Amino acid sequence: MVHIYSCQLELHDSLYYATREIGRLYESEPVIHNYALCYALGLVNSDSYRYFCSEQIPQYQEHLNPLNEEKIYVTPARAIAHTAVLNTWKYANNNYHVEMEKTQKNIPSFGRAKEIAPESVFECFIISHHPLQLPKWIRLGKWMSKAEVKLTELSLSKQKEDLFIYPYPLNPLDVMFTHQVIGYDVINMPPVSLIRNVRMRGEYYQISDRPDLKIPARLSYHFG
Repeated sequence: MVHIYSCQLELHDSLYYATREIGRLYESEPVIHNYALCYALGLVNSDSYRYFCSEQIPQYQEHLNPLNEEKIYVTPARAIAHTAVLNTWKYANNNYHVEMEKTQKNIPSFGRAKEIAPESVFECFIISHHPLQLPKWIRLGKWMSKAEVKLTELSLSKQKEDLFIYPYPLNPLDVMFTHQVIGYDVINMPPVSLIRNVRMRGEYYQISDRPDLKIPARLSYHFG
């Protein structure tokens, strides 16, 4: 039996992750990548990653393949209500701390971080072949910002196959092998750029609670 959940995340701290860098501006797009959500929601085995890593090499395939075996899939999250805050940071040249020599110039370095403000709300969808429970509170982003998790199971009307539009973010690697993708908009962000407003043909879940919502079926994690 397929269980489909709406997972809402309400921020209690400012959320920061550098989606893009424009000169000295580091901007957080109001979209959370599905890889990041799998870690934050505790779906990745905690023994597979640690706070300390001797090598900064992502192991997404190794960490996320077990979710394919468990038939659990998390879509990227988009903001359903959000505001942004702009923070400026500045620090002075402190090379003398390393060389133990006084620098000839004091050249300040500065930048700005565009973050997602507290009380912003994100939503993703989780497809699971068994009932799912998630933690009430999680941490997100570079600053490990606190967020509240609200999980609601949706009523599945039927599974169909036809031409449909999914307006929310998707990972293109996860949908391109099971559906014919016809058109989309790109969201440039690491580690894999996402797509939205996706027009595609293939199987989807029709949700009775939200008649306009059609969620692609047969989603699983793929890696380029």
